[in-house]
Amino acid sequence: MTVLGKLESFKGLLFTLAVLFAFNSFGQRQAAGDTELYKSIEEFQAEQDEHYFNKKTSPLTRKERRNFKGHNFYTVDLSYVVEAKFNKIVEEDTVELMSSSGNVKYYRPYATLTFKIAGVECELIAFQSMRLREVEEYKNYLLLPFRDVTSGSSSYGGGRYLDIEIPSANTITLNFNLAYNPYCAYTSGYNCTVPPKENTLPVAIKAGLKAPADH
Repeated sequence: MTVLGKLESFKGLLFTLAVLFAFNSFGQRQAAGDTELYKSIEEFQAEQDEHYFNKKTSPLTRKERRNFKGHNFYTVDLSYVVEAKFNKIVEEDTVELMSSSGNVKYYRPYATLTFKIAGVECELIAFQSMRLREVEEYKNYLLLPFRDVTSGSSSYGGGRYLDIEIPSANTITLNFNLAYNPYCAYTSGYNCTVPPKENTLPVAIKAGLKAPADH
């Protein structure tokens, strides 16, 4: 082999090694990211159980707490962690959303979120509570109340919620493994926001909290 040929062969080897290194580094970063996601989901699940077991924070009565055995969760599935386009609604308006008690709650439709799950185009409206927006701790939080194909079967028929923070960019990560049930799924006496019909997803969200055993 000529000197030029050896040089070209060496360059090819370097390129191959660089590609393998980059691929390996990407794989390591992805694995680390997945580990963090799993950890955050496990923490969420533990917090949900603790919230309901703890007499200081639980919405349940003492008798209901004694009978509470912990939440039912779908198996963690990272395919339900999706990037969504965050399209802020410029024209500010106030809408009335019905509650489980038949009353109304006042919200501002803050943004539309568009994303794909299993190749299906989906859209949800994120709402800002007109009451909580005046509270410093919650002014940047939005509520995503939704129903999906599982609602009324394996998940609570009254719908589930996702809490998100207003992003600084025009995209946001939605992790449906963090979807939770309103208090009304477990007990009476609460005024839970009912998801509007436009927040019904055409896909099954088999992630997050399942329906309680008696619903």
